[in-house]
Amino acid sequence: MKYIWLAIYFPVFIWSAVSPKDQFTWFLEVIPALIGLVILAVTYKKFPLTPLLYALILIHMVILMVGGHYTYAEVPLFDWIKEVLDQSRNNYDKVGHFAQGFTPAILARELLIRKNIVEGSKIWLNYIILSIVLAFSAFYELIEWWVALATGEDAEAFLGTQGYMWDTQSDMMYALIGAVVAIVLLSRLHDRQLKRFF
Repeated sequence: MKYIWLAIYFPVFIWSAVSPKDQFTWFLEVIPALIGLVILAVTYKKFPLTPLLYALILIHMVILMVGGHYTYAEVPLFDWIKEVLDQSRNNYDKVGHFAQGFTPAILARELLIRKNIVEGSKIWLNYIILSIVLAFSAFYELIEWWVALATGEDAEAFLGTQGYMWDTQSDMMYALIGAVVAIVLLSRLHDRQLKRFF
């Protein structure tokens, strides 16, 4: 599993790094995938995760690297979708924000269950997971704002608002939807994989 994971991660990373649309945007978008790789490498033996979570993290990293290569507002497939469906913007960033809820929901779930932070009540567990996801999403929006203030026009591609005044709010909504979908669709599979740790 580890070697398959790395065999996907590194070719995508290298492809992403070669002639990206905007070098500064690439760095901003891909740095979470690099930090994530380091954290996973450091914790791999001491605190291994479920195969499901490793797979979701990899998918999320690929989404980040694709967005970094093209910028989120200019991913070609979503330009095509924009034209075919007569949309007003390239919506690849919404895929990224959906993943920003989907993957962290399972990550938060795994940590809360394995560390026995929430016991007994699935309602409280799910409430706390959704709260963590929304807090993370809001914090990411603050980071985008701080980068924009610090760098001015250089951050336009990183923000990816494409003139949409409700972009920040819709980003957080997509993260919430992603978290809810992850909890509904993956909780049983995740519970089965978590059994090996108890």
